[in-house]
Amino acid sequence: MSSIVSRPAGAEPGPGSAPLRVVALGDSLTAGFGLPQPDAFPAVLQKALAAKGHNVTIANAGVSGDTTSGGLARLDWSVPDGTQAVILELGANDMLRGIDPAVPRTALEGIIAKLKERGIPVLLTGMRAAPNLGGPYAAQFEGIYTDLAKRYQLMLYPFFLDGVAGDRELLLPDGLHPNAAGVRTIVERILPTVERFLGGLPRQG
Repeated sequence: MSSIVSRPAGAEPGPGSAPLRVVALGDSLTAGFGLPQPDAFPAVLQKALAAKGHNVTIANAGVSGDTTSGGLARLDWSVPDGTQAVILELGANDMLRGIDPAVPRTALEGIIAKLKERGIPVLLTGMRAAPNLGGPYAAQFEGIYTDLAKRYQLMLYPFFLDGVAGDRELLLPDGLHPNAAGVRTIVERILPTVERFLGGLPRQG
C-alpha cells in the first residue's frame, strides 16, 4: 500500500508509490446517469484531486436506482479488499420513494458499521428531502446523516447536490440529475471536504 495518503499541491508521486484507493459508493448521482463516464462524479473528482497533487484513484461504485438497502446488499463486492476509503452517497432514491426514514437509517448505519469493522474510513454525504414530502419527513430523513456522522465520528458533507439542486442549467432535462456542468459544480464544492478527509486518513505502511 502507499505510504503517502495525499501530497501538497503540485507535488508529484514518488517513484513506485501506489495511489490511495478510494471507492465512491452511491446511486445514479455517483454513477453519472446520462453522462459519459469521464463526466461522472468519481472521474471528475479524481481529476480535480490530481490537479491538486493528490495521488488517488476513485472507483465508481454507483448504481442508478439504488437505495440504501441496495447499497448495503452489494457492499462486499462494491468495496473490495484493499479499499482505503469510501465516499458514501446514498439515500436520494429512498427519499424520492417516500420510504420510511427508519429504513435508510438502518441501512446506512449497516454500511458504516461494516466498513468500520473492515477499518475503512468513510466520508458521508447527505441528502435533503423534497419539499413536497413535508417538514416532519424532511426532519427525520435529513437527521439521519447528522446523527450517523456524530455517532460514528464521520466527516459529513451535508448536501451532495449543494449548488446544483433546482438549477436547471446544471441539471439534465429530468430536473433531478446533474449534467456535466452540474457534476463539475458538485466537485468544486465538495473538493475542500474531500481534501480534509484524505489528509486525516491514517497513513498506510
